[in-house]
Amino acid sequence: MKPLPTIFSVLIPLFVVIFIILTAVFLWMNPIIWDSLYNSPGFPPDIYGFTAKDRPTYSRSSLDYMLNDAGISFLGDLKFSDGSPLFNSRELSHMADVKRLARASFVTWGVLAVLIALSGVLAYRQKWMAVWGRSVSLGGWITILLIVTIFVFILTSFDTLFTDFHHLFFTGDTWLFLYSDTLIRLFPIAFWQDAFIIIGSVAAALSVAAGILGRKL
Repeated sequence: MKPLPTIFSVLIPLFVVIFIILTAVFLWMNPIIWDSLYNSPGFPPDIYGFTAKDRPTYSRSSLDYMLNDAGISFLGDLKFSDGSPLFNSRELSHMADVKRLARASFVTWGVLAVLIALSGVLAYRQKWMAVWGRSVSLGGWITILLIVTIFVFILTSFDTLFTDFHHLFFTGDTWLFLYSDTLIRLFPIAFWQDAFIIIGSVAAALSVAAGILGRKL
């Protein structure tokens, strides 16, 4: 095998794994999906007073902040009906970190999309599409293996998975809050359990498609 196809046969599976996972995350970042989580059977009520209408309304602001170009004042200026701030300083600091992570993820997703597409064009022109297709397929099946592993953790030790995830992407304990804080009230553990399942299911569907279609190439 020539050097270039050999290099891409190693890189493309990695690109595909990350691209599929990020795609699933971005598809999940949809207000319709978030609203469905709040309205799902058995979703825990907020013992501090948020109604079924409050949660989707307030969480929409958090989602909008992650997707827009506004500064942290976008959330910092939000108030409860009594005039008190919706988010405290610790929560605002964490949301700023989340936005930076989201922005980096958007850029990574775009770069990977370009690299995968360009490598496909190059493979077609230089007649090593079989190598490219097998590499895409391998990336899909590796993602399936990763998803199965994550699902096992969700079922057996979600708290450990959730904690390790935050330690990986955030510094120190900036992501820890009181149960009475707005972020915990809006996004309890049940929300994230459902989120992992939805993201994993979407990623699994995309992975199977990559695994099958890649082999056909």
